[in-house]
Amino acid sequence: MNEQPRKPLGPQPWEVVRSKLDQSLPFANMRDTPYYRDAVYEQFSPAEYARRYAALRSKMRTHKLDAIIVPGGPSHWSFGGGMLWLTGHWEWHALCCYVLVPLDGEPTMIYSMGGTHAEAVRRNVKVAVKDVRHSRNGHYAQVMVERLRELKLERARIGLMEIDPRHGDYLPVNQFNTLRESLPNAELVFTKGFLHDLLVIHSAEELDCVRKAGELCQNAMEAMVERARPGVKEYELRAAAGAAILEGNGDIDFLIIGSTPMANPAMIFGNPRPSGRVLQKGDMINMELAAGYRGYTAQIGSPICIGPPTDMVKKFWDNIMLPGYHRIVKEIAPGKTCEEIRLASKFFRDKGMQSRPTQCHGIDLVTDNPHISAEHVTGTEADAVLKAGMVIMAEPNPITPDGMFGIFLGHTFIVTANGHECVDKFPLEIAVAGA
Repeated sequence: MNEQPRKPLGPQPWEVVRSKLDQSLPFANMRDTPYYRDAVYEQFSPAEYARRYAALRSKMRTHKLDAIIVPGGPSHWSFGGGMLWLTGHWEWHALCCYVLVPLDGEPTMIYSMGGTHAEAVRRNVKVAVKDVRHSRNGHYAQVMVERLRELKLERARIGLMEIDPRHGDYLPVNQFNTLRESLPNAELVFTKGFLHDLLVIHSAEELDCVRKAGELCQNAMEAMVERARPGVKEYELRAAAGAAILEGNGDIDFLIIGSTPMANPAMIFGNPRPSGRVLQKGDMINMELAAGYRGYTAQIGSPICIGPPTDMVKKFWDNIMLPGYHRIVKEIAPGKTCEEIRLASKFFRDKGMQSRPTQCHGIDLVTDNPHISAEHVTGTEADAVLKAGMVIMAEPNPITPDGMFGIFLGHTFIVTANGHECVDKFPLEIAVAGA
């Protein structure tokens, strides 16, 4: 249980706090210090952030909301979520942080920590939001209440956006209870799907980030091919891929990597927990990698063999994997429906093979609707028909009838006005390593 919040001290200017850095309250509330004044962060333009806040507030008006609380954390299915979209900050060590957005007035970011941590975040997000307050040791909701009172919104209709829309997670119960008990005359509204609706069609600046994420994915693949050889462990491939992403100023969303002998396979998909298994000549590596750049992710996967592929693997690639992949990718174009992509994936069953269920999915910040599986399509009205500006991951994973061998092949595509654009240039061929 969190300790009781101490009475807020208020912002402490540099001339006051500089001689009190060993005192907790002044330190936590420091403002306008010279710290990190030379830090350089890539950011979106003020016009891009103005577009985002205007789009969100338009949706708020439609739903008759006076304010909305927008969370964002490191969850796999959110990757910073709405908080990242509105500020540029990706939170990695708290359940989530928040942006309080009034229909009228300046937004406020409530960040997990105070002191020097908060000062660094202020530098990072200054293009998007000026008012960054710390949570006072996890009392996020109490800080929100104070800001809502400043805005005279004690009787407001306040939206609560999901932390993780795929799993339907909202802010923790202790924070909800604080809001409910401290603002008894306010109406708290659990919104649904706000962020995806705002992101399903990406702006030009957002698409440039998706392209950069695609380059990082390619760099990660090339690093794995260079590192893969007999004697190397699966987790060392993970280290090589992760280093390539981080060296490009990206973030790691996930690195799924596994290996199996081609002569006696027992793997259809990479290992979500890359292990200490030692690679040997004659192995094949399956993987799915996802790299993020300023919040926007791309994904990739393509087989790597340690030594030449066996005849079985070559035939599977030439006769099953590539033809089926091309049929699916052909359907990624504006005006095409998700059902048309699903029907194209029937190629694998028609050839006597099976596959993992997922054939394609959308990406807003991370994996999201539409989801196209072998049996059905799920999504929203906004993404049922492909439109220019959408991002689609094609990722068929055909499997032999006995269920013992499969190949994952995936690349990320931007839907364009005339078709599609692949965001990486990794070759459509089996990579051979360890020679």
